[in-house]
Amino acid sequence: MLKKLLITIAVSISIAATCATAKEKKEAKDEQISTYELLNIFGEVMERTKAQYVEEESDKKLIEAALNGMLTSLDPHSSYLNEEDYKYMNEQTSGKFGGLGIEITMENGIVKVVSPIDDTPAAKAGIQAGDFITDIDGETVIGLTLNEVVTKLRGNPGTKVKITVRRSGEKPFDVDLTRDIIKIKSVKSEIKNNDILYVRISAFNEDVDKDVTEAMKDAQKKLNNKLSGMVLDVRNNPGGLLDQAVKVSDLFLERGEIVSTRSRNEEDTIKYSATPGDIAKGLPIVVMINEGSASASEITAGALQDHHRAVILGQKSFGKGSVQTVIPLRNKGAMRLTTARYYTPSGRSIQAKGIEPDIEVKQAKLEEIKSYGLNLSEADLKGALKNEQATENPNTNKKSDKDDEKDKKANDYQLIRALDLVKALYLYGQNDNADIEAEKKNTEEEKAETEAK
Repeated sequence: MLKKLLITIAVSISIAATCATAKEKKEAKDEQISTYELLNIFGEVMERTKAQYVEEESDKKLIEAALNGMLTSLDPHSSYLNEEDYKYMNEQTSGKFGGLGIEITMENGIVKVVSPIDDTPAAKAGIQAGDFITDIDGETVIGLTLNEVVTKLRGNPGTKVKITVRRSGEKPFDVDLTRDIIKIKSVKSEIKNNDILYVRISAFNEDVDKDVTEAMKDAQKKLNNKLSGMVLDVRNNPGGLLDQAVKVSDLFLERGEIVSTRSRNEEDTIKYSATPGDIAKGLPIVVMINEGSASASEITAGALQDHHRAVILGQKSFGKGSVQTVIPLRNKGAMRLTTARYYTPSGRSIQAKGIEPDIEVKQAKLEEIKSYGLNLSEADLKGALKNEQATENPNTNKKSDKDDEKDKKANDYQLIRALDLVKALYLYGQNDNADIEAEKKNTEEEKAETEAK
């Protein structure tokens, strides 16, 4: 009886499996038929458009628009690139291209500025991260694709374009911009407060890691290895090359994961790890971020934050944690497809969350507090002796362009806070080291005394 029951169950399972297989084959076949039907509909729509649309349109334009529509419907960063767009994209990553100098994305059909690029027409005109561009030369951008917007903003150097900007808390305003050849110097550095290296990375283009290394070597040489620490400024940095974000992070890490990329297939997960060697030799590092810090900037900030190698100061970053793969096509164009997400060493997804700073500091305007009371000094007293060493400088009240630039930098409240924090961390570290040395010395003295007894 038991044998008969087992045979019956086995036959039932076999029949069920056969039915399931048959069902799967039927569903696959139905899906294939459905795909063919949809492609036939696409062909029909295209033919009717060509025949009946109010104006004559080329096959090339219609098909490229369809391809771009398919990809942009997936997410804001996937798109189709024709030959011209693909060439322009390659120029951007090499650090020299024509345009206005802004990184943009689409948000609810409106163009949003991710960040302006340093020393470009957009940055000089005061365009800010988070601004929305609603019109270009008097025409609305609503209904346009991101590529179409980029095409409208680009043009020959010297030509002008007018954009309408909406900014939170302000009325819409127009900005006239003159297009220029954008030459990006991705890394700038200088010594601040006589002992702190300030490094500004405006984009993660080619050789950024080499430029940062060179800046550190120059600073150590100038200060005779008496550097107190470093400020790494990636505010309004829209990102760039993944390998450069990894290499810059690796400069300051001795070991461990820097970032991982995970696609929908678990076996395709890629992890990038640090190699031994810290060019800052353990000195304090403060990384500055804001809402314009995106993609590669967030990878660097996230890696240094998770490894407790740097303090992150500023405002929450943009939150672009997706990986785009550029796939060249046979027509010399390409498709840019989102294929994975970025994760920080602790497993945090950057996507739509961004990097939260360890210390939140919003940009603020510093103003001198004016006193209208009776403030007297020695020099104001009647009969006060004159300083025999004082000399009158005819240029005392004159301000040069360099002075104006210094004033501008002095009003960067976030930077002032970052520099103060580096110094505080350095002094804390010095005191800590002094305590360790003192304790070590006392232990040795006690040991010697014990041995003597």
